[in-house]
Amino acid sequence: MTDKPAQTDDDVLGGLAPDQVRLRFAPSPTGLLHVGNIRTALFAWAFARHFGGKLVLRIEDTDTARNTPEGMQFTLDSLRWLNIDWDEGPEVGGAYGPYRQSERMDIYTDVVAKLLAAGKAYHCYCSQEELDQRREAARSAGQHSGYDGHCRALTPEQVQAYIDEGRRPVVRLRMPDRPITFDDLVRGEITFLPENLGDYVLVRANGHPLYPLVNPVDDALMEITHVLRGEDLLSSTPRQIALYEALAEIGIGTGRTPRFGHLPFVMGEGNKKLSKRDPSSSLGEYMERGFLPEGLLNYLALLGWSIGDDRDVFTMDEMIKAFDIRRVNANAARFDPKKCEAINASHMRLLAPAEFAERVVPYLAKAGVLPAEPTAEQRALLDAAVPLVQERMNTLSESVDMLGFLFVDESAFSIDPDAGAKVLTGDAGVVLEATSKALEEVSEWTTEAIEQALRASLIDGLGLKPKNAFGPVRVAISGRRISPPLFESLELLGRDRSLSRIASARAAVATD
Repeated sequence: MTDKPAQTDDDVLGGLAPDQVRLRFAPSPTGLLHVGNIRTALFAWAFARHFGGKLVLRIEDTDTARNTPEGMQFTLDSLRWLNIDWDEGPEVGGAYGPYRQSERMDIYTDVVAKLLAAGKAYHCYCSQEELDQRREAARSAGQHSGYDGHCRALTPEQVQAYIDEGRRPVVRLRMPDRPITFDDLVRGEITFLPENLGDYVLVRANGHPLYPLVNPVDDALMEITHVLRGEDLLSSTPRQIALYEALAEIGIGTGRTPRFGHLPFVMGEGNKKLSKRDPSSSLGEYMERGFLPEGLLNYLALLGWSIGDDRDVFTMDEMIKAFDIRRVNANAARFDPKKCEAINASHMRLLAPAEFAERVVPYLAKAGVLPAEPTAEQRALLDAAVPLVQERMNTLSESVDMLGFLFVDESAFSIDPDAGAKVLTGDAGVVLEATSKALEEVSEWTTEAIEQALRASLIDGLGLKPKNAFGPVRVAISGRRISPPLFESLELLGRDRSLSRIASARAAVATD
C-alpha cells in the first residue's frame, strides 16, 4: 500500500460524466441498521448526490436463515427516517431490477453456467476433510495454506470418479496467476500477490450462490461505477476484481470495473471495533432516545471525513456540496457517544421553535403526556414552552421530563421520589408556605410578577439563597429537580394548578 496520491475529480470519475456515477448501498435485512452501515450509506449517498449521479438500494437477502420480511421493512424504514433516499431499488423500481437478490437466482445460475463454459470457473470436488488436511500440511511446511488448486485441471476420468462417489462439487473462480493492483479512493494504490489469492468458492455444493459471486454480478449488471464499503471487506476486493474481469470477458456488464473506496473502521470502547452487539451501535437506540436524523448523520460523517474549516456542525445539503471522497481518512475513527450527543444538541438548537415542537410531540405522546394529535390548547401551551427548553435539551426524549408536568392531569401528577427525598426536606415546608402566601397575592399572573413576589418573600423575607429558596418550589410544581425556568413554568402552569401542587407538596412535607 502506498500513500494516497493527490487526485482530481476526473481521476475519481475515471472518465465518466458526473451524472453517470452509480453507487449502491447493499444491506442485509436482518434488522435495524448498525451505525457503521449507516455511515457507508451516508457516504455513498453524499458521493452520488455530489456528482448528480444515482444511488441504488440493493437488498442482499439470500441468507434465508437470518433475513426476514420484518428486517426488510426495518431497513427501508430506517433509511427513510434518516432521509437517505435512493433512485433505484425496492418500492422505487428501476431499469436494472429486481433489486432483491432472492429474486435474482436465475440470473446467478445463468452467469455461473457461462463462467464454467468459458473456463473462468470450475467444479471443485474436494471434501472439507481433504481441504483441511492439505491446509494443515501446507502450514506445517511453512507454505501458503489457501486452496491449492487441486481440482483446477481434472481429467474427465477424475471428474467421473468423483461423481461416481456421489460427491457434489462447489464452483470456484479461476484466479489469474498475477498480482492484482487497484487504486483505492481512500487508501491509494494497493497490490495483492497471487500466492495470497487462491481460487475461491462462488457456489456451494447445494447450489446456493455466495456473496463473492452475487455482489460483483449485481454490480456489473446494474452498471455500478463506484463502491464504498468497509475496511473489513478490503481483503476480498482483489478476488472480486478478478470476477469483474471474467464477467467482462464473457460479455456481462459494461466491462468497467468499479472504483473502490474502503472506509475506515469505527472503533468503540476500549479501542475495539464497534460491533453490532454494542449498545451504542444500533440505530434503534438513537431513534428511541430522540436523536435528530440530521444530527446523527452529521456526527457519523465526522467518522473519517471533515467538511473543513474546523467545522463540526453542518447540514446535509452542505455535506453534499462539500463531499469529497479524497478527504476521507484511512485511519480508524473512534465513536464518541458524548460528542455524538453534542452534535445532535447543536442541530436541535438550529430548529425553528415550531419545528422543534412538532418533533417532540411523538415522544410526549408515547409517554402518554399528550395525544398523538394535540388539541389547539395543548399545542399553544407546547409552543409557549418550547423556547424555554430547546437550549437545555440534547435529545427529543428529554421533553418528557422537561415538559410533561405542564400537560399531565392533576390526578396523575407525581413527584419523583429521589427529587422529593433530596429537596422536600428540612425547611422546605416553611419555603412552600411562604411561596403559597406570596403567590396568592399576585394579581397579574405573569413571569415578571411571579418572580418579583417570590424573590421578595423567599430571598429578601426569609434570607435564603436562590438554590434553597427555589429548589422546593421547582420540585413542587414540576415533580423534578430539573425543569424549564421556574418563573416561566409557573406562568405556563397557571395560578390554580401551581397553588394546588404547592399545597400538595406542603402536605407531603408536613406528613413526613
